[in-house]
Amino acid sequence: MLQNLHVKNLALIDEAEVDFTPGLNILTGETGAGKSIIIGSVNLALGGKLPKEMIRENASYGLVELTFLIEDERILKELEAMDIFPEDGCLILSRKIVNGRSVSKINAEGVPISKVREAAALLIDIHGQHEHQSLLVRKNHLNILDGYAKNRLQKEKEKLKASYEVYKKIKKKLEEAGTDTAEREREISFLNYEIGEIEDANLMPLEDEQLEKDYRRLLNGQKIMESLTKAHEKTGGNFASASEQISHALRSLSSVAGYDAPLSEFESQLMEIDNLLNDFNREIAEYIADTSFDEETFLKTERRLDDINHLKSKYGRTVEEILASCREKKERLFQLSDYDAWLEKLQKEFQESEEEIRKQSEAVSKIRKEEAKKLAEAIQKELSDLNFPDVSFSMEFRKMDHFTANGFDDAEFLISTNPGEPEKSLEKIASGGELSRVMLAIKTVLADTDAVGTMIFDEIDTGISGRTAQKVSEKMNALGHSHQILCITHLPQIAAMADSHYLIEKSVANQTTISTIRPLEKKESIEELARMLGGVKITDTVLKNAEEMKELAANTKKTSGEL
Repeated sequence: MLQNLHVKNLALIDEAEVDFTPGLNILTGETGAGKSIIIGSVNLALGGKLPKEMIRENASYGLVELTFLIEDERILKELEAMDIFPEDGCLILSRKIVNGRSVSKINAEGVPISKVREAAALLIDIHGQHEHQSLLVRKNHLNILDGYAKNRLQKEKEKLKASYEVYKKIKKKLEEAGTDTAEREREISFLNYEIGEIEDANLMPLEDEQLEKDYRRLLNGQKIMESLTKAHEKTGGNFASASEQISHALRSLSSVAGYDAPLSEFESQLMEIDNLLNDFNREIAEYIADTSFDEETFLKTERRLDDINHLKSKYGRTVEEILASCREKKERLFQLSDYDAWLEKLQKEFQESEEEIRKQSEAVSKIRKEEAKKLAEAIQKELSDLNFPDVSFSMEFRKMDHFTANGFDDAEFLISTNPGEPEKSLEKIASGGELSRVMLAIKTVLADTDAVGTMIFDEIDTGISGRTAQKVSEKMNALGHSHQILCITHLPQIAAMADSHYLIEKSVANQTTISTIRPLEKKESIEELARMLGGVKITDTVLKNAEEMKELAANTKKTSGEL
């Protein structure tokens, strides 16, 4: 549930903060008051694009912060899988914009915007003012069905995707296999040359890394020897060295160590230092004796590195990649040397992969068609409740002539809004108001299968009025029983159903226009309904109508079992 929204320096909003409640939260206000800014701010926090004009003029930064209360164990586990851990069930998503650049945070920890979007998908579903137009895009219909049937489809679609990757890879090999005899001979000759070049080098794994270490050491050989010799002289090479001085100090301490306990401890510590320094001197002397920095060794190492770097420029960035490239070339050479047998084997593999993806596509399609009937029946029922008394709704399937990672299904919603008329595609039948109701019906059906706790509807009432508006308000009320709903509306029938009513209003202070949002008490809510009913002049009759509308809404809530 979205508990709190905090906005600062965005468009007309100087600073606004509002707490939302469970159930149906209604947001109203006059045209231009800033209702779209509220939804825009939420979208911004959830990873939406940042319009240049969004930041308030003369403001140094913009900020939007959303606080969610999460109680669903499934969502908590999914967030945990993303390394997101709500604190006491609370999750805060924020986005700060400074100089055109933004920083997103989850619980005060900076995160990529992609992670915010991933988390937001579990928490909130926003139906924008023009989203119902997406129903006119046929490919979206299959996505809606797959969302509805995800519990049955998920595993099958994963298997389908894996099969498609294999199929696509083999198909690409087969498409690239069509070479003529002369071209194959040229490729065989070139492969033999490349393989020979790599094999003649007798590369050893990680050889380049060791050679580069040796080269650096040899390149600085004289400096290394001078530094080592000087260090050995200072620590153990002559009478004035550190080792000799410590030995003198140790003999002095040993002569008095028996007189007091702390002196004995000093002697032990100095003895340990003396032993360590002697070990150091012995090892450094051995290193000097065993190390030679002759010119021949240096040139040999340099030439070997040059040879390996030449191979790297052609076959890979590391010795391991060069050797892997050699193996691939040998495999290709084997294929070309016995081309007909290899091609036959590849064609057989392609047929097997094609059969496998066909099998997987058919399994997915079968489930889709079964679930499509259930989805269409559920949407038709919801549409009947939304004042489509004689509606007929179904989903039509077509089989594409090629495979995709999603199978071979091409599906489309069909609708008839009048008795006796044949079902047709939505773009040929539905008006704007009808599309918005179809989308509401779909959202209502999907809400029963989706654990997303918060749904936002931005002007879902587009193109409707009268009895249809009343039906939509009842549907919104019903949705509010199982989900938190935030709804921006111009219709009093919908606003009257509010569990919590918020007013977005615009005012001018110090020659600056600002928008604010605040919760309304019951009396204020009735006055706002009256404004929506009566316009500029609110008479006693309009106020009484608004009060009656509020009472009727309360009775509807009681009838639906909410109170």
